[in-house]
Amino acid sequence: MIKRGFAHLGVFFLYLVSLLPLPFLFFFARLLYYLLYYVIGYRKKVVRENLLRSFPEKSADQIIKIEKDFFLFLSELIFEIIKMTTISKQETLKRVKFTGLEQLEKHFNAGESVLACTGHYGNWELGTLALGLSISAKTMVIYKPLTNKIFESWFNTFRTKYGNVFIAMRQTLRGMAAYKNEPTLLCFASDQAPTREESKYFVDFLHQPTAALLGVEKIAKATNRPIFYFKVNVVKKGYYHVDVLPMCLNPASANEFEITNLHFKFLEDIIKEQPQYWLWSHKRWKFKPE
Repeated sequence: MIKRGFAHLGVFFLYLVSLLPLPFLFFFARLLYYLLYYVIGYRKKVVRENLLRSFPEKSADQIIKIEKDFFLFLSELIFEIIKMTTISKQETLKRVKFTGLEQLEKHFNAGESVLACTGHYGNWELGTLALGLSISAKTMVIYKPLTNKIFESWFNTFRTKYGNVFIAMRQTLRGMAAYKNEPTLLCFASDQAPTREESKYFVDFLHQPTAALLGVEKIAKATNRPIFYFKVNVVKKGYYHVDVLPMCLNPASANEFEITNLHFKFLEDIIKEQPQYWLWSHKRWKFKPE
């Protein structure tokens, strides 16, 4: 009961913080960066190890530079996500621009559904919010539920406030069935680490064997829905541009694991361009091939 009370209090505090203008919140983000990086050292060891393994060709100074840039962006991202509680439609669309959405609309106009693939890069949360405001079809996002149900409810309230539908990972097929009679865009951020039981296939990603979730590939091959990759570019602080790129337009004819390999290749290329915007604090490489 006490924990629930503190959780509700925390959510109310986050709502009050979200009322502040984003440029003002970035001032607090800078303070949070110093706290996380220099005082607490939040997952600093995890980030350092991930970077060293992923970029063996980079010098120690280059690794530390990426590390610091990542922690600064993570701090800004936290406040951007808090701001989503009260962000308006106008500001959402001002901060996230898309190129290539007309490719999706051709399918929607023909009554066809599409799969979207991306990673935890840039502000993926704000990107999905803007996406739902930018296309004619229903945007459905597959997500991994949080342990704390009060904070999960807070997250999902602002995630869905403009019409997006969020579906728990294990309810994917049920969610698809509920909207089978209308065109939809089903979105996956498939770079999360699978469980030990799910770690059946490993892809070569950032110089190391990486366990891959196979949900996108299984659904794509079963339904033959075309797959588009959403490449997020960080334009400047708080502003993003997303390129919609065809990844696999005829999944039924793809070889086994071809779609999964393509997804990780797209993501790896983006990370190499601007590595500081990927979620390096995630314990991505917990499992190795047996």
